[in-house]
Amino acid sequence: MTPDQLLTAPDTALPTLRGAVAGLPSYVPGRRSAGADIAALASNESHYEPLPAAITAVAEAAGRMNRYPDMAAVELRERIARHLGVTAGEVAVGPGSVGVLQQIITGLCDAGDEVIFAWRSFEAYPILVELAGARPIRIPLDHVEGHDLDAMAAAVTERTRVILLCTPNNPTGVPISHDRIEAFLGAVRSDILVVIDEAYVEYAEAGSGPDSLALYREYPNVCILRTFSKAYGLAGLRVGYAVAAPAIAEGLRRTALPFSVSALAQKAAVASLDAREEMEARVAAVRQERSRMAAQLEAQGWKLQPSQGNFLWIRAGEDLLSRLMNAFDAAGVMVRAYRGDGVRITVADAASNDRVLRLLEAHAA
Repeated sequence: MTPDQLLTAPDTALPTLRGAVAGLPSYVPGRRSAGADIAALASNESHYEPLPAAITAVAEAAGRMNRYPDMAAVELRERIARHLGVTAGEVAVGPGSVGVLQQIITGLCDAGDEVIFAWRSFEAYPILVELAGARPIRIPLDHVEGHDLDAMAAAVTERTRVILLCTPNNPTGVPISHDRIEAFLGAVRSDILVVIDEAYVEYAEAGSGPDSLALYREYPNVCILRTFSKAYGLAGLRVGYAVAAPAIAEGLRRTALPFSVSALAQKAAVASLDAREEMEARVAAVRQERSRMAAQLEAQGWKLQPSQGNFLWIRAGEDLLSRLMNAFDAAGVMVRAYRGDGVRITVADAASNDRVLRLLEAHAA
């Protein structure tokens, strides 16, 4: 066959995706707002604008965005290390905590290995596990919407490589106490990486969840996962980090996509850490609104578990969920529905929160 004939020959086959990719569930992001009258309460974003220091840092860095960022993120890692009392060698960064989690799964799991996590929890967990060719092991939440650690420990096999503990849990807001995690760590093999995912830790009341740094110092198989997307208000820049034993952290840096954390994101994250007191004042206001909303919803007759995130969770079956989502949509309030399970509502400014309270009062049992 001549070259011209090869170019014009009909295709007999097309490239195909890996089976693991073709069968992946799609990650469902929170819906975006479209209009000034829409309350965007679906993605757990901070309703505040970025911290002024972060805006200034980004503006100053923007003039150099023709250059690649520091792939090692040395300044940011050193600043995180100073903030937490660890070394830069124990820190790995990535594009949001979900990006770092992908580095974790990629770095530790071969095809057929198992990753245990609670369900329902963060929707990206099974996607990242299956993408790596590993097997997701979903353990149902307990009767108070939290992690069933006994069942998770019982699910461990010789193929278990990673266990994910989300505290406070997304989407239910329920934390895991320090004592429970400590007992759990004593019950599982030391060659299993236990990831404590603390994307919402800044919103948690002191003592409600674990002292993850103390656990990390006692158990070398602990990995702490955090993000700048929530309380620090940098969701659009994508930067998160892990704290892990130096050998693990080095492996995570090796599995990272080159230059995955932009220079603007790195500068904004450093500036945000330096403005921590201002961030904490904003978080305190969100906590106050969370408590106000929870008290009023419970007075209306809604049954809630105490949330330690910047959101509230209402358990709802299909019928109730459909009615609520229709009502929210009609009212211009965007919340996050989990089919068959419930609805998650981000805590925002008082006016938006009042819209939620009025709507739910009209639909209370």
